[in-house]
Amino acid sequence: MTIKLASLILAAAVSLTAMQAAAADKVTLQLKWVTQAQFAGYYVAKEKGFYEEEGLDVEIKPGGPDIAPPQVLAGGGADVIVDWMPSALATREKGVPLVNIAQPFKKSGMMLTCLKETGITKPADFKGKTLGVWFFGNEYPFLSWMAHLGIKTDGSADGVKVLKQGFNVDPLLQKQAACISTMTYNEYWQVIDAGIKPDQLVTFKYEDEGVATLEDGLYVLEDKLKDPAFKEKMVKFVRASMKGWKYAEKNPDEAAEIVLENDASGAQTEKHQKRMMSEVAKLTADSNGSLDEADYQRTVKTLLGGGSDPVITKEPTGAYTLDITKAALQ
Repeated sequence: MTIKLASLILAAAVSLTAMQAAAADKVTLQLKWVTQAQFAGYYVAKEKGFYEEEGLDVEIKPGGPDIAPPQVLAGGGADVIVDWMPSALATREKGVPLVNIAQPFKKSGMMLTCLKETGITKPADFKGKTLGVWFFGNEYPFLSWMAHLGIKTDGSADGVKVLKQGFNVDPLLQKQAACISTMTYNEYWQVIDAGIKPDQLVTFKYEDEGVATLEDGLYVLEDKLKDPAFKEKMVKFVRASMKGWKYAEKNPDEAAEIVLENDASGAQTEKHQKRMMSEVAKLTADSNGSLDEADYQRTVKTLLGGGSDPVITKEPTGAYTLDITKAALQ
């Protein structure tokens, strides 16, 4: 082969690669929180070329304490977002028509973690205590749970005082609250790493209390689904994303390493991410990406059962579609 011919072949290959890149459909995903193993499936799908195989060029945008994914979506800053269903349904009722197109997380990882020394052994013991609660849409499952228990959240003697919890575990460590909001894969382990032993804690998982609501679903704007090209793009995105999730479940340590490589902040540690990935895998393990309608109905029932202050006031319509996952699973 002559040098000239080799150069022509190389040029053609470079040109083809450039054409393929230019032809790739761009998708912007807005995460609910910062880069961590909670979102490993998406980073794995990108790193392993699963999106590229589907002809997609995916940008993954980390979230943060000042980022509300529904607002980013409504403002045109993303094509698809990761959000919890309580937040998504409340947002929909307020006029931003979010639609669930896939549900990678089958189970909830949310719980209240309490200091045993406070004397709390059962939910009825919450009365008269201060409880740390996340806001920015994360408060809805908690408020629904308290409504189901008949416990007011106004700080009255028979109720609980709600402490607006930052995204850390300080209120428990500093004993400003008897219990705080934690995720099985994240904040609970921050408490342990701070030196508090598991036998010094009492945990109440939302799953065990029968008030679990769906977390970490994929949502788009309803109007976008009227566009066949957009729908096809989302089919490809969901298919590749679920391939990423299943790979992450089977290869948790490698998935955690991929997440770390994408953490521009440098704030995450290998130990924490590997532990997080092993816990997150328990929540995604039973999902093929398709929303289970029984899980949806349970979530809606929980949110409607909020007494005088429910999260949503009426049964939602059009809040999810199975079309995308049906096509993705074919």
